[in-house]
Amino acid sequence: MRIDDFSLSWPLLTVDRAALEHNIACVADVFSEAGVEFAPHVKTHMSTGIYRRQAAAGTWGATVATPAQLREVVWWGKVGLRARVLLANELTDPREARWLRAALDAGDVEEVWVYVDSPDGVALLDAAFAEAVFPERLGVLVEVGVQGGRSGVRSIAQVAALAREVTRAGLRLVGVAGYEGPVAGGTSDAELEAVAGWCADLRAAGARVAGLVPGEVVLSAGGSAFADVVLRELTRPLTDPAGAAVATRVVLRSGAYVAHDHGHYLRADPWRRLGAGPLRPALTVWGQVLSMPEPGLVICSVGRRDASSDIDLPTPLTVRTVDDGGRLGKARDLPEGWGEVTALNDQHTFVRVAPEAARQIRPGDVVGFGISHPCTTFQLYRTAYLVDGDEIVEPLQLAFH
Repeated sequence: MRIDDFSLSWPLLTVDRAALEHNIACVADVFSEAGVEFAPHVKTHMSTGIYRRQAAAGTWGATVATPAQLREVVWWGKVGLRARVLLANELTDPREARWLRAALDAGDVEEVWVYVDSPDGVALLDAAFAEAVFPERLGVLVEVGVQGGRSGVRSIAQVAALAREVTRAGLRLVGVAGYEGPVAGGTSDAELEAVAGWCADLRAAGARVAGLVPGEVVLSAGGSAFADVVLRELTRPLTDPAGAAVATRVVLRSGAYVAHDHGHYLRADPWRRLGAGPLRPALTVWGQVLSMPEPGLVICSVGRRDASSDIDLPTPLTVRTVDDGGRLGKARDLPEGWGEVTALNDQHTFVRVAPEAARQIRPGDVVGFGISHPCTTFQLYRTAYLVDGDEIVEPLQLAFH
C-alpha cells in the first residue's frame, strides 16, 4: 500500500521508518553509555507501534502526562505491551487515585510512580492507598519546580518537609523529579548554565531526602532539549549534607527525540552537542496545493488541524506532481528559502513565494511540510503512517482505544 492509495486522502501524516529507528537507537545508545535509565515520554505519540520499538531498545518504562494517558498505557498491557509507568505530574483526583490502586493491586501494571508537590497531594494518596494489597507498587517523587514555572515545590526546605510527610503516610518515597524546560528557551551559554543550575538544585533536593529513601535516590528530569547538560550534571557523584556518598538512579524522560523535527528540536539538538550525531526529522505532513489566487501566494490544504503551530509554523520541504489517476510523481526538494508559511487557519496554509518560485508549483501538486514540535502534530491525527519512501510499512494508531 502506498501513501497515494485511493483509500487515503490529504492531508496525511507520515513517519519515516529509517529516521525513527535511527533516533531510537541513537538516544538509547547515549543513555546506555551514560549509565542512566530511560522512561521515554509517550505523550509525544501515544502509539503502541512506536513505543514497542522504544522498549525493544531498552527502557525502564513509559512516561505519561495525564491520568487518561496513564490508563491508556496500562491498557497497552492487554495487547502484549506491559510497561512500568511514570506519571510526570501530580495525581489530585481521588477517583483516579482509587483506580490506580485497583490497577496495581490487580497486577494490571507492575509499578507506577507519581509526583507530589503539596500536603494535599500526599493526603489524597494516603487515603487511596491506605488498604492497598501491594503498596510497594506505588512510588512517590517530590517534584521540584522553579519560581514562576508550573507545578513543583519552590525550595529545598519544602522538598525535605514534603518528603517527610510522604514517609509518615507510609508511602514509598523513591526520590525527586522535575522538568528543566522552563529554565531556558534556547541553547546560549547563559541558558545552558541556567539548566546546569537547575540540575544542581535537583541534586541538592535528592541529597536532602536520601535518608528517607530505601536504597538509591531517583533523580528524574526531562532531557529532550538539554540532555547534554542533564546527563553531565545528574550523573556527578552526590553526597548528603553530612558528606556521605548518596547512591543515585538517574531516570530521564525525553519524548520528542523519537520524531525530532524541522524547527524547535532541530535548533536545540543536544545529541549533536553530546557527539552522538544529529537526529533526523521523521515527520512529514502532506497536503495539496488548492489555490494560487494572487501572485506570490500559494494556498495548501494543511491547517491548524493538521500541523503544529505552537512554536513555529510548518516548513515547505518537497513538492510532487499528481497524475490524472492521483498517483504521485517523484519528489522534488524545494530549495531553502523557496517559500515561507506566513499563517495557518483551520484547514489552509498560506505560503508566500517569489514570482519565479511560484512557477515551480501548480494547483493539485502535493507539498510535504516539516513541522516544529512533534507532540502537537501527532495529537492532531488518529493514524499516522510509518513509511519507507512511498510504501506504507505500518499504520500507527495514535488515538486512545
